[in-house]
Amino acid sequence: MNLLSEAMRVKVRRAAQLLLFQRHREPGVKGWELKRALGKNYLKVLEVLDSELEKIGLQVKMVKPKDVEDLDKARFVITVREPLNVGDATSSGWRIDEIAALAASIAFIISKHGKVQRRELEELLEEKFSRWFIEYSISKFIGRGYLKRESGGVLTIGWRAEVEIDKKLLLNLILRSKTEQS
Repeated sequence: MNLLSEAMRVKVRRAAQLLLFQRHREPGVKGWELKRALGKNYLKVLEVLDSELEKIGLQVKMVKPKDVEDLDKARFVITVREPLNVGDATSSGWRIDEIAALAASIAFIISKHGKVQRRELEELLEEKFSRWFIEYSISKFIGRGYLKRESGGVLTIGWRAEVEIDKKLLLNLILRSKTEQS
């Protein structure tokens, strides 16, 4: 980072501050906010920040709304580069049964091409979890942005799951576990 100009260093520091400190209900910052704070070259600033964050196992990720190419409307967040292990996830406030329910929910929605009726998901989860836990968990997943409630009782994968969950890895782990049990 010694080769960076002082102006770029200031912008990278400002970008990190904006991305790390939550000001809205949802973490992260919209592209238009970054452009206003950092200037029109904010994507270059984020690229430099990402390379600095790589040293400590973090990364800048972008989530674009479906069917929208305008980066001003995209949300930028900082996440971990590698998946958390179960111990780290539980120490950050997640119970092991909640992690299992979330993994099952995401995998089920993926298997249904990205959309599922809430009732279908509840029926799947009822095979392993109590009714009250399912109601609580689905509401929590929606509230935290892992699932999204659409009209007609349809659930889809939320913006936060898009950012934080490696869906390919999740499905591979489930399939590997299934073949090892056979």
